[in-house]
Amino acid sequence: MPILYTTKGSATGGRAGHGASENGVLDVTLTVPKELGGDGATGTNPEQLFAVGYSACFLGALKAVAGKEKVKIPEDAKVTATVGIGPREDGTGFGIEVSLSVSIPGMDKAQAEDLVAKAHIVCPYSHAMRTATEVPVTVA
Repeated sequence: MPILYTTKGSATGGRAGHGASENGVLDVTLTVPKELGGDGATGTNPEQLFAVGYSACFLGALKAVAGKEKVKIPEDAKVTATVGIGPREDGTGFGIEVSLSVSIPGMDKAQAEDLVAKAHIVCPYSHAMRTATEVPVTVA
């Protein structure tokens, strides 16, 4: 597949540390939620970042699909990703579960459902979640 855009983000300190994009626009303090044993300090966590990224990407996919069908998605359309983390049943680590809720005010429900189903095919986050995309890991 031809890659159209590449970026980098890095983290230090793990879940209780610091994260930033290579261009410095995203610069966040990472904290562990109380539910995972953290102290509740102010900051964000990987699940929140994933939820925001997935929501934005899915809405972009929805707008792209709608545009091809000459349908306008209203500015107040909203995608909310709910991301949960917990131990995998086989005891080998942790897994995530994700659900999406899409609100397209003023649009007929059947039309919205059709566009959302098509966006779910187009969205790269949805594709990665659905296909368990392999991630190469190297040690520098």
